[in-house]
Amino acid sequence: MTPRVGMMLASTVDNTSVVVVRWAAGDQEVMCGGSPMVDPTQTEFTPQGPPDPRQSAGTLLGKRYATADGSVELLCTKPGKGTLAVGGTPLVVKSAKPLPASD
Repeated sequence: MTPRVGMMLASTVDNTSVVVVRWAAGDQEVMCGGSPMVDPTQTEFTPQGPPDPRQSAGTLLGKRYATADGSVELLCTKPGKGTLAVGGTPLVVKSAKPLPASD
């Protein structure tokens, strides 16, 4: 499944839900806690158990997670215990850009 901008994805190992804000990574899987995320509107799914302990850094509500090159950006709409990753590479919290000084 190739994610599209605006698509919702849900974790199968915890409560994490995200919305795809930017996607230029081609046909790669979005993972959470070591398991693939699914489209909750297209698939009936049941939790597969706890997240992989090595991939359980957690997600924060309202934070944007991105790849280092900026080709993927996800917005967390529901937090959970799993780590978000694309193509096996964990995503990091995107920091806000500083505003220019208004002296």
